[in-house]
Amino acid sequence: MKAMILAAGLGTRFKPWTDRHPKALALINGKSLLERNIHYLQQYGITDVIVNVHHFAEQITEAIAANNGWGSKITISNEIDEVLETGGGLKKASWFFTGGPFVVINADILTDLHLNSMIRFHQQHSPLATLATTNRKSSRYFLFDEEDRLRGWRNVKTGEERLADNYPENQIFADNPEYAADSDLFVGKSPALLIERAFSGIHIISPEIFPLMKQQGKFSIVDVYIGLAASHKILGFDHSGSKLVDVGKPEAVAVAAALFP
Repeated sequence: MKAMILAAGLGTRFKPWTDRHPKALALINGKSLLERNIHYLQQYGITDVIVNVHHFAEQITEAIAANNGWGSKITISNEIDEVLETGGGLKKASWFFTGGPFVVINADILTDLHLNSMIRFHQQHSPLATLATTNRKSSRYFLFDEEDRLRGWRNVKTGEERLADNYPENQIFADNPEYAADSDLFVGKSPALLIERAFSGIHIISPEIFPLMKQQGKFSIVDVYIGLAASHKILGFDHSGSKLVDVGKPEAVAVAAALFP
């Protein structure tokens, strides 16, 4: 199995480090986030990895070369001219993925999620994509039905909500199950309880997704998932209880250092 580490982001929330360095090279107990994720993948026999680069790209390529890929075969996907975001970056690297499902992980995620369990889940259910999630608090959530199928996305801070085409807006009752008793709110339709899950930044994706990605240039993988969720099976994999740190802000470094020696 192959993998992609998304390392091209600007890291604007991680200043001042990212004024002079890429976030992927931020150190946690003396090891960079990138090195830690390469070693994480190695635990599951994944040593063929592509890394996309943009912000201070040369620092990442130099670190990989200086450390011989930390024992893995590392390919660079160059986004120096323009950062393509998660969807565009993945699409640009599509040539790399042949022969079956692959793993995608954000460079700033540290976890002890048992990746083989997630891989087996994906193989058993054969979705287009499997998304690692937990029930932790977040500002943004994927929305799933009772069968763990993706049905939408919500930003609780801004109130923005995006639903799969076959899921009308008045069927969202994730936080307010009491609404099911109020027929005025859903105008004769049967309400469906959708469950909020915070995305962990880890995907297992089948390569069949690439011909379905109609977007061009710079775009988010969330756009792809929401656009395809009505017609294709995209599943959540709940790993609540695992260690997980999103090292998106400087204050998360101390938390990560305590959990990942």
